[in-house]
Order: sequence, then C-alpha cells, then structure tokens
Amino acid sequence: MLVGLFPDHADMSLKRNILANYLSQVYVTLIGIVMLPIYIKYMGAESYGLVGFYAMLQAWFMMLDMGLSPTITRESARYRGGSSTAIDYLRLVRALEGVFFAVALAGGVALFFMAEHLANDWLQASKLPMSEVKTSVQLMSAIIALRWLCGVYRGIISGSERLVWLSGFNSLIASIRFVGVMLVLIYIGVTPTHFFSFQLGVALLELMGLIIFAYHLLPKVQDGQKLSWDWKPIKPVFKFSLTIAFTTLVMVLVTQTDKLVLSKILTLSEYGYFTLAVVVAGGVTLINGPISAAIMPRMSKLEAEGDHVGLMRVYRSSTQLVAIFAAAASATVLFFAETLLWVWTGDRLLAINTAQILILYGMGNGILAVAAFPYYLQYAKGDLRLHLIGSSIFVVLLIPAIIWAASEYGAIGAGYVWLILNLISFVFWLPFIHRRFEPGLNLKWYLEDTTVIYLAIFAGGYALSLFMPHSDSRIGAAMLAIGFGIVMLFLGIISSSVARAEIKSFKLGYANS
Repeated sequence: MLVGLFPDHADMSLKRNILANYLSQVYVTLIGIVMLPIYIKYMGAESYGLVGFYAMLQAWFMMLDMGLSPTITRESARYRGGSSTAIDYLRLVRALEGVFFAVALAGGVALFFMAEHLANDWLQASKLPMSEVKTSVQLMSAIIALRWLCGVYRGIISGSERLVWLSGFNSLIASIRFVGVMLVLIYIGVTPTHFFSFQLGVALLELMGLIIFAYHLLPKVQDGQKLSWDWKPIKPVFKFSLTIAFTTLVMVLVTQTDKLVLSKILTLSEYGYFTLAVVVAGGVTLINGPISAAIMPRMSKLEAEGDHVGLMRVYRSSTQLVAIFAAAASATVLFFAETLLWVWTGDRLLAINTAQILILYGMGNGILAVAAFPYYLQYAKGDLRLHLIGSSIFVVLLIPAIIWAASEYGAIGAGYVWLILNLISFVFWLPFIHRRFEPGLNLKWYLEDTTVIYLAIFAGGYALSLFMPHSDSRIGAAMLAIGFGIVMLFLGIISSSVARAEIKSFKLGYANS
C-alpha cells in the first residue's frame, strides 16, 4: 500500500533497521500490555497504581532532556558521514555524558528527598503503609536516574545505525523487566518494594549493556590525547537541541498532564485502573511509530528531489493505511471495551469500572493517529512553525480543561477532554495546515483518505454490534471480539481507494503471470 516508500534500489540496511525497530516496538508494547493484569492479580490495584505513577514520572523526566538525546544521535550520524573529526566527536560525547550525569544526579536526588512528601501528601494510598510508598518512590528516583543516563548511549548506537542490535537489546531488557519480575513476585514477595528493587537491578543492567556497546562503537582515543570535560563542544549544537526540546516539552504536556493531575486526585487503586485503561488505549496508535519512522525520511527526500507527485502519493497512501488500522482498533474498543478488559484480566468488576475510560482514550487516540500526518508533511517541507503554534494552543486549552474535568469528574472527565480536544484539532486546525502547505489537498484528504474510512468502519461496526451474539466464556468472547476486529479491517480496506487499487493491481499481475 505504501507505494513509492521503498523503491527497488533502496538500502537494504535501512529496511532491516526499520523492520527491527517495528518488531521491537510491537514486542515491547504487547508484552507490557499482556503482563498488566498479571501484575494487578499478584500486587493488587493499589500497588500497581505506584507502577503507573512511576511511568508518569519517567515521562515527565524527559522534559529535562533539552533535546540532547536526538542531538547525540544526529551528531553520531554526522560523524559517520565525515562531517566532524574523531576527536571533536569524542569531546562532544564526553561533554554530553557530563550533562546527562549531572541531570541524572540532580533529578534523582531531588526526587529521592521528595519521596516522603509524595507519599504523605500527594499519593492517595489507603491500604499500603506510608513507609512502603516512600521506599517505592525512593527506588523510583534511582531507576529513573539510571534509565535517564541510558539516553546518551542509546543515541550513540542509534546514530551509528546499529538499530538491529539496539532493537534486540531493548526486547531482551523488556523481557527481563516485564516477565522476569514475575519470579520475584511469585517466589520472594509481592510488595511494591520487591517490584521496584528488581526494576532497579534491570535498569543497572540496561545501562551497563548500552555503555559497553556504545564505547565499542566510539573511535579510539589516540595516545597523548586528553578528553577532559568541557562545555564548549555543546554550544554549536545547543540551538538544534532547544528546538527539539520545545517539541518534547509540548509532547509531555499533552500526553502526561492528565496522568499527573489524576495521580493527586484518584486513590492509588483508581489510578491503577486508570493506568491500565490508558495503556490498552495506547495500542490504538501502535502502528503509527514504525510508519512515521519510515515515511518521514522518505517524504523529506522526495521533497528535496522536487518529486511532488511521489511525496503526495506516500502521504496519502500512508494516511489511508493508518486510518484503516486505527479506525478498526478504535471501533473494536468502542463496541467491545468491557469484553476486551474482561477477556484480558478475567475480572468483571475491573472491566466494568475501566471500560468507559478505555473507550474515551481509545477514541481520542484513534483520531490522533491520523491527525499526526500534517506534522509529517510540515517536517518534510522543513517548516515546523505552524506545528509549534498549534501544539502550543492545544496545550493552553488542554491543561486547564484537564485540571477542571479531572477535579470534577475524575478519570472519566479527563477522558472526555482528551477525546473532544483531539476532535476539535482534527476538524478545525488540520485544514489550516493543509491550505498553507498543500492547497487543494484538504478536501481530498478528509473525504477520501480519512473520513470515508472512519464512517464505513463505525457505521458497519454499529450495525454489526446490533446482531453480535454474546458469550459467557472468555474464549468465546475473545473470538467474537477478534472476529469483529477482522470485519472492521475488511470494511476499512474496501473503503480505501489506495487499498482497492493495490488489490486490483495484484489481481491483474497475478492474472498476467
């Protein structure tokens, strides 16, 4: 379907890197989702609320990155392309190591000393002892600091295009982190302290593995050369870093404000259920990461070559591909949320309490999946000004709305805000971007590439849901949900002009052969 994305002469190493990245992302996401109900079963919802709080803290810690992780990735690639000398590159790496270490130490220590305040005055624990919550937060501070340090070495490896190794390593660490901890919970103890102590060991293992491989890739220091820490190597790249930093800041504010506010308002048990629903809803956008990683450099290349037809072909065909999967996934969530949660966890009460949150975030993510595409167009054109303006407006509207809705209506209120603001952005902001960067595209993009697919899937899904039987067995219910999702995919394919053209082309080619 992605015609023109990879021509016959495309670099096979790039294909391998993208495939490895895709498989790793899918594996890490799915293994995290699969293990969630098992954690809740062994640890309880309140203890799992601390796990959700840890994930949220780690995301907020990203704001301290200042764009330095993408910078070291870019500079590693530039060194490999011959744009800098080995000694200049090594000095930059040493300088960034110092910055990362300083931030990790300062942030980790600050969070460590805030643990008592967070345990007593922020987190709403009812069953867990305050000492247990405090110790857990202190362990989180060390884990976050160690995983933060991984950023510089992960950037070196990514910039060196060793993504196959990195994807395999990420999958291995994820397996240990998500599955290996079960040995601790089963044979040692099920308290949050046991859980986070194990995660601290995994974080240390991850850091050591990345350091060893990154240093293996770095050029060797010649005899007599000294690499003392110096701020100067960072100055030339700091402007680029700050541009990326603002985008990161906006992303964190957009995706994590609701989680921060709700961590204060909800009890830890409720927060655990909320986290579970949001993680599952995130699966709606699972296809986006690998697709965007593939099309953004391709679109940039086509724009640089002046191949406007090729650029629009990739943009529109990939939009339809993502629309098919995102609409099918969000429709399945809409009509089978409670069933999916029950099949997944085996807990009917949890499914009832969490289904509405899953629906709201799943629907919002279903819109966001295709709403991200105008950003890819702006990226290819080399002009992100409107993206920054739009993101800033979104954040200004989101933060007070989330605070009010979450305070008044809890997680359900936050879910409605997430859905409504994404819908407003999709309807009113994206046409403005299309008119600015690609006049004449907007109506075709809405009618042919997105709306017709979503309408076909949701209308068909509603009609099918009226006649769907019910099953009292988890296996039977799972089969019904899977069958429903397959039908939704089929509806998306037949409503997509690009998919129909691909099928017709395949049939003609097969007949001619």
